[in-house]
Amino acid sequence: MKKLLLGTILLALAIIVPIPTMAGVDISIGISLPPPIVFEAPPDVIVLPDTNYVYVVPDIYYAEMFFWNGWWWRPWEGRWYRSQYYNRGWAYYNNVPSFYFDVDPGWRGYYRDQSWHGHQWNYERIHNRRLQQNWKSWHNNRYWERQGTWGVHRYQPRQQEQRQELKHQRQEQYQQRPEVQRHQQWIQEQQRKPQVQKHQVQPQKQKQKQQPKQQHSQPRGQQHQGESQHQKSQGKPDMR
Repeated sequence: MKKLLLGTILLALAIIVPIPTMAGVDISIGISLPPPIVFEAPPDVIVLPDTNYVYVVPDIYYAEMFFWNGWWWRPWEGRWYRSQYYNRGWAYYNNVPSFYFDVDPGWRGYYRDQSWHGHQWNYERIHNRRLQQNWKSWHNNRYWERQGTWGVHRYQPRQQEQRQELKHQRQEQYQQRPEVQRHQQWIQEQQRKPQVQKHQVQPQKQKQKQQPKQQHSQPRGQQHQGESQHQKSQGKPDMR
């Protein structure tokens, strides 16, 4: 009986409580998911210097996959997807994650040469289990700055002004990508559709409002005519 009562309550809440995504335009409808990336084992990651603790999967050469703030992230065809699992559960993310413009576009070459902007880069490969257990404490304690300065020999962090300038340049370069522009154009088209439908519905509503006025005007005219005739008949003297 308790299970039945609980199920009834949950069903009632699902009917009564509104779903926020139903209000407005849900542009995620019709967006396909990225193709799966097959892993034989959980992937290792490395942490990228000069970032807000952004981890990247270095062994994928045909796609990018990041770990940041407890989520796995991957771009595909100008769109972004995230999941709490590295191999499933991807969902469309309607924005560019804030960490991405801190990522140096040349990180693959630096990883291959083990050199970060001319300095020896002794990066550390991190197993997935260790990442999941420690990523939050590493972030809070600023672990990678204190332990070996990101693994970069004679590491010197960039000034804040320089980091902001680089971030702005990367953002402009990202917006110029053809696949990103195609996706932005698609979003704009989806946002225009409800407005077009709204303009088409408004004239029909105006016509419906005008019809009752025309129907009421005719009986009123007939009523005035009847009253005037009655008044005239009363005004004539009786000649008999």
